[in-house]
Amino acid sequence: MSNRFYRNKWLPLWLASPQLVVLFFFFYLPVFLAFFWSFHLERPFGGGSQFVGWQNFERVLGDPEFWTSLWRTLTYMVVASSTSIICALVLALAADRGIRMSPLARNVLIWPKAVAAASIGVIFLFIFNPFMGILAPINDMFPGFWNPRINPVHTWIMIYIANIWSAIPFTFIILLTGLQSIPDTLHKAAAIDGAGPWRRLFDIQLPLLTPQLFIVVVLEIADSLSGSFALIDTMSQGGPGGATNLLVYKIYVDGFKAYDLSGAATQTAMLMIVVAAVTAFQYLVVEKRVKYER
Repeated sequence: MSNRFYRNKWLPLWLASPQLVVLFFFFYLPVFLAFFWSFHLERPFGGGSQFVGWQNFERVLGDPEFWTSLWRTLTYMVVASSTSIICALVLALAADRGIRMSPLARNVLIWPKAVAAASIGVIFLFIFNPFMGILAPINDMFPGFWNPRINPVHTWIMIYIANIWSAIPFTFIILLTGLQSIPDTLHKAAAIDGAGPWRRLFDIQLPLLTPQLFIVVVLEIADSLSGSFALIDTMSQGGPGGATNLLVYKIYVDGFKAYDLSGAATQTAMLMIVVAAVTAFQYLVVEKRVKYER
């Protein structure tokens, strides 16, 4: 008796072909072209290219603005991913404890996932508008108290809040699922032994939640490195004074506004190398601390 689920061996490939086509044209082909253009001098409006070897990399690595943007990007990666994961973990723990109105909160916390990042940026830009937003009354009493248009610290606060709000739903779902999969007998046994809520959190829940925590860390870090473009573009455009010009937005400015296609492709290739290196470090080093057995 055959154990094959599909009688036609080509049927799985045909079912997966739409997704494979999308991946090829919108991921693998752009990645190949980015690395190809990084070794060529591309004319901005077509007309051929010239092979220049490593000259584009030397030019980019010798640009102080590139290193400044890269440092901002790495700082944003650490702060944005850690704050969003901590907030989602706190909310997941609260929902898992079955506190009052937690079923309603579970549904409400998932809603932001349906909103595009660009729309989130526009909404929060209006919410934190210094003249019409929620802090406008304080600005009337204390002029200049809040103005993200000219104060980089205020701009970063606004961007971080928008990022946390948009990142919570997906992380919340994964962490809540992990918490609910922990056997209730472990909590009861710990309670009989006299362990309080905090002791059970650090000795039972967090150790058994490490697989889910690991995957959300990997996804959030990758998203903070490459997925912050929409928020930056709609909320600050890299300002004020270039203070929020992350590498992913600098690539856009160099490529589509300054028409430096080779420089933008080179920075894209380097950003992909950074993402791959960070992800590899997590799987080779951090995953060793993950406990899959229960």
